[in-house]
Amino acid sequence: MSDYVRHPGVDEYLDALPKWQRSLCRDLRDLIHDVDDDMAETVKRRVQPYFVLEGNVCALLGTRDHVNLFLYDGAIVPDPDGIITGGHGNKTARMISFYEGDAIPEASLRRMIARIVANNRAGGWRKLKAAEEQRRG
Repeated sequence: MSDYVRHPGVDEYLDALPKWQRSLCRDLRDLIHDVDDDMAETVKRRVQPYFVLEGNVCALLGTRDHVNLFLYDGAIVPDPDGIITGGHGNKTARMISFYEGDAIPEASLRRMIARIVANNRAGGWRKLKAAEEQRRG
């Protein structure tokens, strides 16, 4: 997929990454946009690429030896395939860390991103989590 609006700041961020990270991030970017035609990208925290649709969906961060994909789901989106690698106790975002040579778990990641988008459209994970806690009593 390549027919989405690219934010020039995201392009600049990706262009500065090492070759393998740049390639991985471009593949992730395409996958993220492919999940929903209304997905938009922006830059937050001065340089970090974020993908948004009625709220934060995910963000990319290149590090010295890997790439993190942060999923802004409040830990309410199921992870039946175990693709989350960190942030299990984080109240806002969990992450998937990719190292050179790692494959993207496309089907699982698409399902998770689609669920985050659906949750955003339903008011966001904070609202949904509060409603669930209220139901539990």
